[in-house]
Amino acid sequence: MLLIIILVIIVLYVLLIGSFVWGFDRVADFKLTDHQAKTGFSIIIPFRNEAEHLLSLLRSLSQLDYPKHLFEILLVDDDSTDDSVQVIHKSMAQFKLMGITVLKNNRLTQSPKKDAITEAISKAKHDWIVTTDADCQVPKFWLDCLDSFIQQHNANCIVSPVSYSQNKSFLNQFQILDLLSLQAATIGGFGINKPFLCNGANLAYKKLVFENLNGFEGNAQIASGDDVFLLEKMLKKDSSKVHYLKTANAIVTSIPQKNFKDLVAQRVRWAAKTSSYKNKFGKITGVIVLLMNALLLLLPLLFVLGVISLKLVIYVLIIKFAIDFLLLFKSARFFEQESILTTFTWSCFLYPFFSVYVAIVSVFKGYSWKGRAYRK
Repeated sequence: MLLIIILVIIVLYVLLIGSFVWGFDRVADFKLTDHQAKTGFSIIIPFRNEAEHLLSLLRSLSQLDYPKHLFEILLVDDDSTDDSVQVIHKSMAQFKLMGITVLKNNRLTQSPKKDAITEAISKAKHDWIVTTDADCQVPKFWLDCLDSFIQQHNANCIVSPVSYSQNKSFLNQFQILDLLSLQAATIGGFGINKPFLCNGANLAYKKLVFENLNGFEGNAQIASGDDVFLLEKMLKKDSSKVHYLKTANAIVTSIPQKNFKDLVAQRVRWAAKTSSYKNKFGKITGVIVLLMNALLLLLPLLFVLGVISLKLVIYVLIIKFAIDFLLLFKSARFFEQESILTTFTWSCFLYPFFSVYVAIVSVFKGYSWKGRAYRK
């Protein structure tokens, strides 16, 4: 019976990851071509105590190669206690940035970020909303890619790629591999017509559709999830108008967590909302991945107890590592981060411990983020 359970978990995992591998290639690479810009964008960026990151963000925004009259930047201050606002005003003068508005968050729900986005959308003057985070940097042709894609596709919502900046520390490389796997699953999900993930650091949608869907109503009691819950609503309305923009020219770069404590807090925050997902495929994916990682932790114990053979342990490890590497290789190649694969082996051994620990903590404990405590 135990052997059957092990085999079922392995088969389900291989089928799942294999489907993402297949789906990844089914999402066509988007080629940016010369065209006349037509789409108006309201870029929304909530921030709280991001003084050390805002300078880099605003520098990248100042370098956008897009007609100035076709976009605005709405920065929403969520009760910052540092000099974030002063940094913004200094940067506006330094980079000669126009079209920037700094708003104060209007807290109405248990989710400050959703409140901030909602407040900004109520003030937005353009038809398309684009969100990113204060600790990100955007590429030069970011809006050009979105505009070109919108002109070629009938879209309500566009999910776009996100990566981490890279350094040589193991913690940094571990996080990059983790994000590469999430991005691979995101792209693969779109490729098999089962989209279930997105990242609010690079997400675009029509303002009118957001309003018609009553925004974040229905999940405002959950602190995080401004991106995935909205994606679920968009998919329910019309899945044929939700697309993935697969191009290196649209990759938004974020900053990984500085230490392990912050990393755990971030991942617990992400995991805490999964029980509220309505997307069945997303829930099934989470369960299969968790079961596979838990199995990897149990296999050595089962071997020591004499329940299974060493040969079975080795076979399972080889199968999981092989299918994971294939998916990560495709993702790393797209994001031009192939060098990170040198840490794949060590990360693979550590990730099951990390994944199971985060899952357990997210079930039984709340979390702290940006100086605020949240309950599940």
